[in-house]
Amino acid sequence: MTIRVALVDDQDLVRTGFRMILEDLPDFEIVGEAADGAQAVRLVDSYRPDVTLMDIRMPTMDGVEATRRIISRDPSARVLILTTFDLDEYAFAALRAGASGFLLKDVRIRELAHAIHVIAAGDAVIAPRVTRLLLDTYAHQLPNITDGAHRTTPPGLHRLTPREREVLLLVAAGLSNAEIATKLTVSETTAKSHVANILTKLDLPNRIHTVIYAYENGLVIEP
Repeated sequence: MTIRVALVDDQDLVRTGFRMILEDLPDFEIVGEAADGAQAVRLVDSYRPDVTLMDIRMPTMDGVEATRRIISRDPSARVLILTTFDLDEYAFAALRAGASGFLLKDVRIRELAHAIHVIAAGDAVIAPRVTRLLLDTYAHQLPNITDGAHRTTPPGLHRLTPREREVLLLVAAGLSNAEIATKLTVSETTAKSHVANILTKLDLPNRIHTVIYAYENGLVIEP
């Protein structure tokens, strides 16, 4: 199946580079390009790509606001954030806005292609090294649930089975359903079912928010 991709970046050379890379692969079709967030919103409205590769820091409208508007118009839209910086607070804000993934622009071609496939299939991707950096950076702001004097139970966590708690941490570490299935020696269908149960029990809109939930509630995440 061909995956239709939109490219959004304010640098022509970056868009050209990604276009050349993806067009050289058999599974992708570039349906359009945009140089800022406002153009991106119009592009997605017009062409309905399967996945939009979105830069963060752009003139006129940044990638966070563009992602927010795209998702508000179509909650099923899939946006993959690409950033130059290892830790970009704007990228984390874009995840909150509904983006389906977050990768660095120096990602290897194979990893980028895999991420686009994963996101197009309805899953989510966050680079493990970015997950680790987010945790390290925001750890001092989060509640310490291992400290007996301040121990609290994150909201909804008691609803999860032990296995679902295990899957929750793996999702928060940036693993896809296929990777979770391999790690736990279960089928991908079973892994997907666990993730769906977690989202339902915790009342989360998508798996990206399990990452946010884990950070905000001080859960330990090891990629």
